[in-house]
Amino acid sequence: MSAGRAVVTGASRGVGAALLKALQGDGWEAAGTSTRGGAGLIPLDLLDPDPGPLRDAAGDRLDLLVCNAGVLLEEDGERLEDGFHAALWDRTFRINVTGAFLCVQACLPALRAARGRVMIISSQLGSSEVRHAGRPIYRASKAAASNLAVTLSQMLAGEVAVAAYHPGWVRTDMGGTRADIAAGESAAGLLDRAAELGPETSGGFYTWDGRPHPF
Repeated sequence: MSAGRAVVTGASRGVGAALLKALQGDGWEAAGTSTRGGAGLIPLDLLDPDPGPLRDAAGDRLDLLVCNAGVLLEEDGERLEDGFHAALWDRTFRINVTGAFLCVQACLPALRAARGRVMIISSQLGSSEVRHAGRPIYRASKAAASNLAVTLSQMLAGEVAVAAYHPGWVRTDMGGTRADIAAGESAAGLLDRAAELGPETSGGFYTWDGRPHPF
């Protein structure tokens, strides 16, 4: 995949920051977003998004949109009996799912013009085949994000390729220090996956290192 124009949401740290750096190092005209902006990033609050700056960054043609911004708000030890409050469900889904959709919607004319690609960063915890007794809000949101990728791939078939990706268990603020891989390793793999994304792989769910992942 030759370098072009790209936008990465949630690029202030972790995998998003590493992927933005990798794209720029590979010759892409790449921009990133963060909630507050600054440090060269576009301000984009997915709880109340203003699509204007995102459309400006996409320009007339956008080759790659990476919907990476996401949150994990549940605390360890929350009890099923009285935890997991409605406000956490609302905030998580608005950022992890609705936010990804709104970013695609804002960039759609530019993506269509370039016959571009959309990577929705999901998680293996969103897979119904990965059993995990905890984090029901985050898991449900990532299952929805993966499903969103499938739905968009069908709605945009022949125009824009869309797929979901598990970035790996990454050593970030969210993943913790015991995680398997560094953010740079995940980003390098995801950059390779971007090169593979096209009509034949659209609608899939893949790991950062190229393996198909069960939904």
